Amino acid sequence: MDKPTYELRPLLAEVRDGYREMRAMRTSLRTAKREVMRTARAERKTLKHDLAGYTSPGDRADLEAILARYSDEETADIRKLLPARH
Repeated sequence: MDKPTYELRPLLAEVRDGYREMRAMRTSLRTAKREVMRTARAERKTLKHDLAGYTSPGDRADLEAILARYSDEETADIRKLLPARH
């Protein structure tokens, strides 16, 4: 008489492999998300640095004219980074 545990081994192996694949995918997604966040942070830092160079009233007027060509929705992130006017 065959033991029932031998019949379950292939199923158990399949479940175990599926679990390992799922864990690997989650790890990969977390790594990708961290990389996207790191890249976005670096881009914001660069943009903020570039925008800080627009200090004279003429520079600011030119920048405002450029931003006015686009919707508020499209330029909201840039406007948040602009240094406050004095």
